[in-house]
Amino acid sequence: MTYPARRRPEKPFQVSVPVKVGILIVVCLMIMGPVATAILGSIRTTGEFLARPFDIPRGEIQIQHYTDVLTSGSFWNSFKNSLVITLGVTFFNVALASLLAFAFSRVQFRGRGLLFNILSLGLLFPLVIAILPIFIQVRQLGLINSMWGIILPMVAFGLPGSVVILRGFFMTVPNELEDASYIDGCTTWGFFWYVLLPLARPALASVAVLQVIGAWNEYFLPLIVLTDPELWPLPLGIMQYQGQFGTDWARVMAYVVVLMVPAVVFYLFTERYIVTGLTGGELKG
Repeated sequence: MTYPARRRPEKPFQVSVPVKVGILIVVCLMIMGPVATAILGSIRTTGEFLARPFDIPRGEIQIQHYTDVLTSGSFWNSFKNSLVITLGVTFFNVALASLLAFAFSRVQFRGRGLLFNILSLGLLFPLVIAILPIFIQVRQLGLINSMWGIILPMVAFGLPGSVVILRGFFMTVPNELEDASYIDGCTTWGFFWYVLLPLARPALASVAVLQVIGAWNEYFLPLIVLTDPELWPLPLGIMQYQGQFGTDWARVMAYVVVLMVPAVVFYLFTERYIVTGLTGGELKG
């Protein structure tokens, strides 16, 4: 009696290590190319930069471009505006997202799932798509040339993502812990404030970090809402600085590098909070 030959299980498709390394190198070059161009352009003269944008300095390194930027009054005014917008967006986003996530995760009410799904649809619509309705509404509210005209729309469009992150984390907290807190005399607000929020610090830090980076780098909304140069944040302040020096692109590149430094340093120190916050709920589940 003969038995049919067993079919060997098909091996899943795997990409070889050299191919993976090659793809990573290409992606890194695409990402770091503009950064390297800005850095190399900032330490050379404008003529050298325009003649050889990707070349290394062959003459004296032009450090004075950075001193010109850092001693400019318009730069520090824009820095202050960016700081106000970033802190305002982060504070209100984290506060409102925490309350909404608590309601959608721990409070039972009719239509909770439907409302959460409607809120989650906000992830599909970035702020740029709705810029015209936002501008009309901001103008009707009298918030043109106001920091609130930047803070409120950014908070609204950042809420869906923040609520999704915090809700997943809140739902991993055991119900027994909530029951125990009520037995000890804790109210619903007390459980939220004294128990849930301290346990959700990794997720809160993750949301805060994402909001800080997004608000610090926001360009399009301030461009539409703010017409007074005195209110421009750093991404818009670069236009004012470019106009001041005409075609002196070397100083403009120095401004770009200085603009990137706070965001990069902040991200390097808070990267672990992003990873912990985004994966903490899954790991606990």
